[in-house]
Amino acid sequence: MSIDAFFFRTRSYSPMANEQTSLLARLHAKPGKAEEVRTFLKDALPLAEAEEKTISWYALQIDDTTFGIFDTFAGEDGRQAHLDGEIAAALMDRADELLEEPPQIEHVDVLAAK
Repeated sequence: MSIDAFFFRTRSYSPMANEQTSLLARLHAKPGKAEEVRTFLKDALPLAEAEEKTISWYALQIDDTTFGIFDTFAGEDGRQAHLDGEIAAALMDRADELLEEPPQIEHVDVLAAK
């Protein structure tokens, strides 16, 4: 499966930033809801930018109905803060409306980053 399009924004990144943990989420849009999922993800960017412990945040479109979110943090406290934050709450509030199934969210360790 190839990534057809992606949208990303990185917080001001310092070479000293130490990306150690991340989240990888996969979202499967319901039929006819892909554009709403795309808009939701684009509109979440300001919320991600406001998260002090989120180093980078990427919203991805993998195919016509599959989307993803990948974000990085210096440690577990940043990852948990993001999971407890506004983006996750908004996504869960709209999951039944927009998604075929609950978001698949994986806790991932970053091995290397540039």
